[in-house]
Amino acid sequence: MRGLFVTGTDTNVGKTVLSAALMVRYPQACYWKPIQTGLDDDTREVGRLSGGEVWDEGIRHPDPVSPHLAHKRIDLRSILPSRGGTYIVEGAGGVLVPVNESETMADLMVLLGLPVILAARTTLGTINHTVLTLEALRARSLTIAGVVMIGDPNSDNSAAIEKYGRVKVIAEMPRFDPLTPESLRTWADKLPKDLIT
Repeated sequence: MRGLFVTGTDTNVGKTVLSAALMVRYPQACYWKPIQTGLDDDTREVGRLSGGEVWDEGIRHPDPVSPHLAHKRIDLRSILPSRGGTYIVEGAGGVLVPVNESETMADLMVLLGLPVILAARTTLGTINHTVLTLEALRARSLTIAGVVMIGDPNSDNSAAIEKYGRVKVIAEMPRFDPLTPESLRTWADKLPKDLIT
């Protein structure tokens, strides 16, 4: 399996829109969200925005709660894809969101072994949240492909994250208004071409 795993510093940070932009940048990839809670259909939204291939297999639960509360016990190994290929995988919530009594989203990242892109807010508080998340990823020996800052540009926060997080901020993504396939496609060209090797 090749590709990227998109995680965030917390929920509603912009992972789905970033995943759609990555699908535009890497049209050979297939989008997959293994665990989805809440009524929002991220898979459909990524398909609409990117026009790319989506795979709608995995755990689905209508309540907007942490995965460990949303379903009978989730066995991470049982939801792993049986087919190869290139994927843009989107996590649920952040890195340490529990999925069962002993495993977190980070355990799924380890099982998949994909480089991780971290979506982070540009607003106040992001330095702490982002650096803590980077430490959690490194503690599990996960490869970090970079950070994407989402929101109004904030060069001071980006610089601090690069310095204290020892990581590259690979892009700054605005909050699109309106969010359309065309506006996303124009921005996606700013993403590096070499994230998937």
